[in-house]
Amino acid sequence: MRSDNSRHIVDAARQRSQYTRAKAIQALRTLEAAGEPITFETVAQQARVSRSWLYAQPDLRAEIEQLRAAHQRAPTSQVPARQRTSEASLLRRLQAAHERIRRLTQENEQLREHLARALGEQRATTTRTTPPPTHTADPETVTIRRP
Repeated sequence: MRSDNSRHIVDAARQRSQYTRAKAIQALRTLEAAGEPITFETVAQQARVSRSWLYAQPDLRAEIEQLRAAHQRAPTSQVPARQRTSEASLLRRLQAAHERIRRLTQENEQLREHLARALGEQRATTTRTTPPPTHTADPETVTIRRP
């Protein structure tokens, strides 16, 4: 009678399944870290497994679908992450802009006051030297004479 070696076959299948699963998880992590689009096709190619196997694994399928949706929602930026503007830098630029606006507003007020004084002085000078007009004629009866 032959001995039952099915236990070895089952163990080999379990190891092969764990190895395949580890390859798929590693492919997911690699694609995610590289910022590559995550689809069933790209994960299958990276892990060297079939797409149908990925679809048959509920947890991997859910993670791929979640990462794929997150990648589609995220705006694609042509600037690498290390070259993007930091939050502190943006805050400093905003503060500088507010300071510039405050200075320009103050300067604008000073210029308006200066202009108002100059126009007031000009008006006062003009009214002192020029006698007020003495028109008593009715505007409808005024005739214009040509030289």
